[in-house]
Amino acid sequence: MRAGKLDRTIILQRRTEHISPAGTVTSTWTDFAVLRAELVSNGITEGGQPYGEADTAALVFRIRYYHGLTTKDRLIYRGNPYDLTGIVELGRNRALELRCEAST
Repeated sequence: MRAGKLDRTIILQRRTEHISPAGTVTSTWTDFAVLRAELVSNGITEGGQPYGEADTAALVFRIRYYHGLTTKDRLIYRGNPYDLTGIVELGRNRALELRCEAST
């Protein structure tokens, strides 16, 4: 992977749960990595939602290999949250392709 192609900045977040002194559980998204990425594809997908058909933004990014990343995490790009729908390993621990859709 050529460093010159990594021209975008993304933030990876993971859901964390906190217990307040009153005993209530709250979950928040916490940043755990700020990475450089290549935007491979930027498109729109159609899909069924609980309220009917809707178009959602679908992005594909390539990043250097990052151990421990799962589809339970999410990605922030240009201030907008995107759910990770797929992670494809390219090469052996060389790079990852992140497929994501706009968070609802």
